[in-house]
Amino acid sequence: MAMKQTIGQFAVLSALLTNPLAASPVISAVPAPKLQQSSAAENIRLNQLGFPPGAKKIAVILAVDDATGFSVVDAQTGKQVFTGKLQRADEKTWSGKSSWIAEFSRLSRPGNYYLEVAGAARSHPFRIQQEVYRDLAAASLTAFYFQRASSALGEEHAGIWARAAGHPDNQVQVHASAATASRPTGSLISASKGWYDAGDYNKYVVNSGITMGTLMSAFERFPQYFVAQALDIPEAGNGLPDILDEVQYNLEWLAAMQDPVDGGVYHKLTTASFEGMVAADQARAQRYVVQKTTAATLDFAAVMAQAARVYRPFQPAQSSQYLRAAQSAWQWAQENPDIRYRQSELNKHFDPDIGTGTYGDELLDDERIWAAAELLISTGDSRFGQVLENTDNQYLLPSWSQVKWLGLYSLLLHRDALQRVNSDSLDALEQQLLTAAAQLRTSSHSSPYRVAIGSDPHLFVWGSNAVAANQGILFIEAYRLSGDASFLRSAQDTLDYLLGRNATGYSFVTGFGHHTPQHPHHRLAAARPDLPPLPGFLVGGPNPGQQDDCEYPSDVADESYSDTQCSYASNEIAINWNAPLAYLANGLNALQENARDVD
Repeated sequence: MAMKQTIGQFAVLSALLTNPLAASPVISAVPAPKLQQSSAAENIRLNQLGFPPGAKKIAVILAVDDATGFSVVDAQTGKQVFTGKLQRADEKTWSGKSSWIAEFSRLSRPGNYYLEVAGAARSHPFRIQQEVYRDLAAASLTAFYFQRASSALGEEHAGIWARAAGHPDNQVQVHASAATASRPTGSLISASKGWYDAGDYNKYVVNSGITMGTLMSAFERFPQYFVAQALDIPEAGNGLPDILDEVQYNLEWLAAMQDPVDGGVYHKLTTASFEGMVAADQARAQRYVVQKTTAATLDFAAVMAQAARVYRPFQPAQSSQYLRAAQSAWQWAQENPDIRYRQSELNKHFDPDIGTGTYGDELLDDERIWAAAELLISTGDSRFGQVLENTDNQYLLPSWSQVKWLGLYSLLLHRDALQRVNSDSLDALEQQLLTAAAQLRTSSHSSPYRVAIGSDPHLFVWGSNAVAANQGILFIEAYRLSGDASFLRSAQDTLDYLLGRNATGYSFVTGFGHHTPQHPHHRLAAARPDLPPLPGFLVGGPNPGQQDDCEYPSDVADESYSDTQCSYASNEIAINWNAPLAYLANGLNALQENARDVD
């Protein structure tokens, strides 16, 4: 049971505190500050996993009175190996706390450590290790395996989280809103496999779109790394990189969401209303495919066009099928350019009423740009280049409703192979990206936690952790284009934020760190309350909107997080949040394995 052993290692960092290496020279200790709480460890906010040897290493200390110094201690021997002065942050936290920065980047010797403020406050232990994010990187992808619909998860791969198959989806009804002459209302189709979208059991094309696009883009950036990576999934060893095996499990479902007659794509596969917090195999309500939409069809076209080139070296025949599906979807979207998903309007005209996630998108130009970009790269057809000629190249951080830059990232990656795009246009795109990354990097300096997302309370929206993770992708893209190591340091800062250097003190990834979500809004986890949460999932994060009416410890934007099952607004999981986490963690791991230093 390899997975069970591995997950156990993921979840309990203290169990890894063995065989620390010899310490580096000691600097004399300094007086301690007066701390806010007696729970001293909670006043020290840092990456709860640790750091690569060459990375920037900082912690944030929350205190009341002026503080002066800190030390880093070998967790095995108890000896100080580094001391330094604390730098007081000019800015208070948004909740009014004073903060200090402890930087110990010069400590690079691998080992297991904790940070201490002159003996009065001690952090949880952390590691310095070359591949410190290897397990996290793998788990962020294995999380998708745990989200599989239609398949049982065996103990060999799922360990203690083994479960029966849920939702075979081989008798899905065509909803009245999706009916055609060839597929009338109530007719049955098969659309099995795929990933559950989030904490619920439905499957949504729009959200699957950005998820698969992000994962395949990660593969395109770091192909050698992913070819060598081994995940604990049933398909491992079949000749296809494991990340592509996992993506293909969802691609097979996505392909079934296209009407084979006209090329249009159903918006979602769903029950009429959300099912209760029950095990997947006990959730048996009728499922429907609902209304074809332009957004879903264009997202489908983009994903299938990207898949056509990504899978071509491994599965040429399958690649051709993907490309044909993409072209058929593009044609439908050209003929139906403005069909939007408006659930309240749909329910006025069709039965049964649908009350699940909408993923409604009123602006469709970004989907059209993404699809055209991926089709241009995969086909070389000049008509797709014409769609891009007058594109507004202003940088906008990707999200499920704003996917333009997924396509523009791809254009920049493949620019050497493109003959249908003006070089000056690509130069302008690159400059837009680098300018946006530089502005975001600068903004982090005004955050008491020294992270980009912490500079603007308006960034703390539903799924704010995905905003942060996508910022991390931007920094990696900027580093790839410029070679400027400061962008890579900002990407590291972003991961530090997600793993504990934040206003809540949580590592937001289940099973990774000392203070992690224990009660995510996740039906698969809720069905087994006797087990720890499924590992490797990024929860939504602070959300001052608090749309779920649950109890929160704070209304302050960056502290507005509730580790309760009811809190779908801050503590749900979702595939489009895990995808940028996977890109960020695996990307940093790949760059470190290639001996690229973040120092």
